[in-house]
Amino acid sequence: MSQMSLQPAAEDGAADHSATADAGFSLLELMVVVVILSVLALVIVPRVIDRPDQARMVRARTDLGAISSAVKFYRLDNFRYPTTEQGLAALVSPPSSAPLAPNWAEGGYVDQMPKDPWGQLYNYLSPGVHGDFDIFSYGADGTPGGDGADADIGSWSLQ
Repeated sequence: MSQMSLQPAAEDGAADHSATADAGFSLLELMVVVVILSVLALVIVPRVIDRPDQARMVRARTDLGAISSAVKFYRLDNFRYPTTEQGLAALVSPPSSAPLAPNWAEGGYVDQMPKDPWGQLYNYLSPGVHGDFDIFSYGADGTPGGDGADADIGSWSLQ
């Protein structure tokens, strides 16, 4: 009977000792993880860093889609688009020049008008060259035309 009581105690002690020895990570394991993360960073980071212009263009398209939707809601409420003179400001606050917006939505159609990713205000034409209205950005250079990051981005390219 004394042997039986000693054996379980010895096994429990051995299990406690091996659990303590296996706890945590060895330096080698940590080094392997660091090397793997470094290799992933070397592969992924250049691809992300090389695409800031592409990310700006995607953001501009997203903004254009949201603003276009707001202009369409304005028309649903007021039976016409804001004029070029009223501009996109008519989506933030009721227009003060004719034609007035008798059914202008309380709170507006957008909280505030975003700027394009290059820090400029979006441009608006009604009637537009490409449709009932045009909302556009001149791109990175801020002038009409251009290629790549300098290219114009407009609501007409969303369709």
